[in-house]
Amino acid sequence: MTTLVVAEKPSVGRDIASALPGSFKQAKDKTYLEGDDYLITWAVGHLVGLAEPEAYDPKLKKWRFADLPIVPDKFKLVPNDERAKKQLHAIHRLMAREDVDVVVNACDAGREGELIFAYVYETAKVKKPVQRLWLNSMTRKAIEEAFGQLRPGEEMASLEAAARSRSEADWVVGMNATRAASIRLRAAFDGAVSLGRVQTPTLALVVKREQAIRDFKPEPYWLVEAKFSADQARRYAGRYLGGKRIAEEEAAKIVKEVEGQPGEITKLEKKEERENPQLLYDLTTLQRHANTMYGFSARRTLAAAQRLYEEHKALTYPRTNSRYLSGDLVAEIKPTAELVGHNPQYRKASEYVTALESLPLGRVVNDEKVTDHHAIIPTRSEHDLSKMGGDELKVYDLVAKRFLAVFHPEAVFERTRVETTVATHIFRTSGRVLLVAGWKAVYGEEAENGDRAEDDTGGDQLLPKLEQGETVQTDAVESLRKETQPPRRFTDASLLGAMETAGKDIDDAELREAMKDSGIGTPATRAAIIERLISVGYIEREGRALMATEKGMQVIKLLGEHALTSPTLTGEWEHRLGLIEQGEDSRQGFMSDIKKFAEDTIQELDKLKGVKIERANLGPCPICGRDIIENRKGYSCWSREDPGCGFVIWKQKAGKTLPASVVKELIESLRLSIEAGDDPPVGRTTKPVTGFRSRAGRSFRAKLALQQNEEGKWRVEFDEEWAREGAKPPPEEEAPAAAEEAQPAAASGNGDGDGAQPAPEAEPVTSE
Repeated sequence: MTTLVVAEKPSVGRDIASALPGSFKQAKDKTYLEGDDYLITWAVGHLVGLAEPEAYDPKLKKWRFADLPIVPDKFKLVPNDERAKKQLHAIHRLMAREDVDVVVNACDAGREGELIFAYVYETAKVKKPVQRLWLNSMTRKAIEEAFGQLRPGEEMASLEAAARSRSEADWVVGMNATRAASIRLRAAFDGAVSLGRVQTPTLALVVKREQAIRDFKPEPYWLVEAKFSADQARRYAGRYLGGKRIAEEEAAKIVKEVEGQPGEITKLEKKEERENPQLLYDLTTLQRHANTMYGFSARRTLAAAQRLYEEHKALTYPRTNSRYLSGDLVAEIKPTAELVGHNPQYRKASEYVTALESLPLGRVVNDEKVTDHHAIIPTRSEHDLSKMGGDELKVYDLVAKRFLAVFHPEAVFERTRVETTVATHIFRTSGRVLLVAGWKAVYGEEAENGDRAEDDTGGDQLLPKLEQGETVQTDAVESLRKETQPPRRFTDASLLGAMETAGKDIDDAELREAMKDSGIGTPATRAAIIERLISVGYIEREGRALMATEKGMQVIKLLGEHALTSPTLTGEWEHRLGLIEQGEDSRQGFMSDIKKFAEDTIQELDKLKGVKIERANLGPCPICGRDIIENRKGYSCWSREDPGCGFVIWKQKAGKTLPASVVKELIESLRLSIEAGDDPPVGRTTKPVTGFRSRAGRSFRAKLALQQNEEGKWRVEFDEEWAREGAKPPPEEEAPAAAEEAQPAAASGNGDGDGAQPAPEAEPVTSE
């Protein structure tokens, strides 16, 4: 008899074949591998998804408010596309073969992997025993060991229940909320208003931050800074009361009283500070660090980590939410460290770890904090760095150093605090010197904490030797005018952190760890959610910053305090999905609550019927002088009451909605060009505008020009040399070296999306 193994991706199927006994040959249609005792086939990410509403009733193809909520009694499954349909039928044929007596689920070890297999198995309509292959690593040894520990498929019932609940809940909430909002707001927005239980609270975080930035009014304040010398060789700086913010008059008074006066070191204390190595990486912390260090988007980091796991066998399973190892891995630590050290840049740190008589495991090993997968660490195998791409090398380097560093001792610093008193005014100075490198030695110069919060204390200085009671000379003193700063825009790193802790601004690693169960989304879905918000035009990247668009701002403003915008609520739902996985909550109870939530949401969104949003007034038209007003599709000087001169700037340009601020700049520049008598007159942006997308899907930035075409119509064009030459735009961010094999999430809420795909622009929408 034959065992059929179903992997999640072709590359995983090939790895499994190389670890199993015997030889394998590829089928003519390239849909599976056949050996003496095993057949190995694969999905290509999600092959099957939840059917669209019209599959239950053709009338649901039209979007009518009266038909909501749409909650199927039993969800229908359909292939995601033609490519998926072909592979799905191939798997079904193999499952139906008479010689196949056992099916092994070898999809990724987690909720989504379980869902992929469950949907494929259900649509095959066969009843054969299922066993589960649970892989944390793709090395040959790990695969062989996992096949020796196959688990009965029934053990995964609670994980499958959580996976189905997630998928169906996303469909119910996303489909109904998107339809309800799109119908009620069709007068306000062009196309659909995409909503979902994960994407909407994430958008709310970005919008709240953007609003705080817009509302911020800078206020001036003054600091007083002085430079002192005990003698020619011993100089240092200090700030009045360590950087106390004071009024201009007070600052001037202090400067006048201190200038040229002798001072005295009235306080000098030294204190030892110890700093523990950082915990191992889970996916979110790896994505955050890669964004901080290299500017990688969350998706880019995940893609590199996935390749390191699948193709290079260099890292363990990356889609994990644990930062700890389980006890059964203790014996693997030293051999793994030794193998990492075969590459010279890690040799010294590796030798330290392998020479330890007893490993410090207290902060590393914790079985209670490892559920499906342990922290991301290097695998117990040889790692050929020469075969890795640039992104992969950077991500591997982060993981390898973090793994080695966690077994090193604390870093020890000497903290020196000095108070210098001049004419009753106290200036404070702080200095820190690294005494024992400890774990920071693994990083060398990289050990300096580049993301430490900025302050006004003057920072850590390398101080000369000073004595308490010593007299010093005030060499210089000045008042520094500063301004309060607005909150910083989110980056991938900080938004991932906010999603992880349900919007709470938490820097402490231990506290952040405790908050994980109430976060928005999961480590595997957060990168996709950020990209989803960008693709529907709710947020856009500007360098490393993520900023809300006008459409995103308006959507959240109209939703108000609706629970769908609450990170706390969605965090609680993720927590409940986790309880379902553990068998501590019921799928039926959860889905009942989801249905009630969808009903309540529809009732709330019904109140938006006929709502009008405030449209931007961009001032006089440079051609006819009438006011240019924003409408759904553009900015123009015409209206039903007044046709104006026909001047219009359309909102959509290369996948981006042009914001009012950019259009206003173009119009003002055009007006100045007309006044200057330019022939032809042209309006231009001074800086490149971000967020455009090429036909290949890559983001790019470009300056814009507003000018008349041969027909006399005003058009916005790219004001770049490559555009004038008819070339393709350069990418804003280097694309990942290889596309993931997994297909994008379908509208039904499969994969890493959250079931809130927008309707096509031609989708029929009726109110009743």
